[in-house]
Amino acid sequence: MAKKRSKKQVKKRGKGKPSISESSAAFQSNDMALFVGIDLGTCRASVSASNGIREVVPTYVGYPKDNISEELLGAEPLFGDTALKHRLSVELIRPLAHGIIQTNGKGGNNKYLTAAKQLTRHLLEKARPKPGQPVYGVIGAPARASITSRRILIDATRGILDAVMIVSEPFSVAYGLNILDRALVIDIGAGTVDSCRLHGTLPEEQDQITLDEAGDFVDEKLSSLISKKYPKAQFTINMIRALKEQYGFVSDKADRVMARFPVQGRPKDFDITDELRTACRSIVSGIVDSIAELIATYDPEFQEAIRSNVILAGGGSQMIGLPKLIEEAMAELGGGRVTRVDEPLFAGSNGALKMARRMPKHFWKMLT
Repeated sequence: MAKKRSKKQVKKRGKGKPSISESSAAFQSNDMALFVGIDLGTCRASVSASNGIREVVPTYVGYPKDNISEELLGAEPLFGDTALKHRLSVELIRPLAHGIIQTNGKGGNNKYLTAAKQLTRHLLEKARPKPGQPVYGVIGAPARASITSRRILIDATRGILDAVMIVSEPFSVAYGLNILDRALVIDIGAGTVDSCRLHGTLPEEQDQITLDEAGDFVDEKLSSLISKKYPKAQFTINMIRALKEQYGFVSDKADRVMARFPVQGRPKDFDITDELRTACRSIVSGIVDSIAELIATYDPEFQEAIRSNVILAGGGSQMIGLPKLIEEAMAELGGGRVTRVDEPLFAGSNGALKMARRMPKHFWKMLT
């Protein structure tokens, strides 16, 4: 079995119940409202709307650095791929770290909160609500589930949404798949890996585990390994992330993976196969340990059922060979069956949208 995780590596999630409160405000008719599900991830955000629109945006916001860049790009912030494209001309902000909005010290000048609000507004504009149409949104985020984190996320939507709920990301995935009993969902994102067992009710604190070692950790590990082997190669973390997303794998056998990096300005090909495998595997032991813990603390009569229904979601779930590798590691736990969702980019937002359309009014936090 994988090595036991240290307390620093794993933090228990807070209660998985939606961050909600009743309000005396009148709840708008379902026929009038636009319902949206938002998966507000560290690296990418997706939105699914009741009008059929679905969009994905990298969670980056860019602000022109000076008068020249403002003249070139305009005064308005840039989002997603556009911000990344012009990252040398802008102050590039990634407002979410480990699934929650960053803070930058005391006072009200929180550039990360501002960027998160603008990014959320940008996402909702892509959903194209009609003028004056009320918008109700469920946000699935790998937040720490602390009261502070939930309040920050709610504040980020104030003035943008008319009502909001915050739910754990793996729960929104499970809700979208209509798998709410005797299952274990593992959402592998950029900032966190969130594991959640389902047993027919809203998950509670003991049903969820969050790991810090996720996609960003893999990127840093791969960058370090390549730098060590090829010290003259020049690359950025964005180049490394793109290689992982295109070729990431954990299996023993694989085609050779070649990467082209400049060396003193001249492009050269490098074999990064072994480094990529090692980096991708670096998060597997923590995932297996979280599975073991959630199974071991489950009702003994149903442990076999939950072992047989482990579902991988999130961008990291697409690493080639990952379900099989986890199944092999679970042999020491009594075996198991691991599958992955068909739409990793939209599984969370689709589930959040489904929840938004079904929740009664007393589950919503009304925003004014």
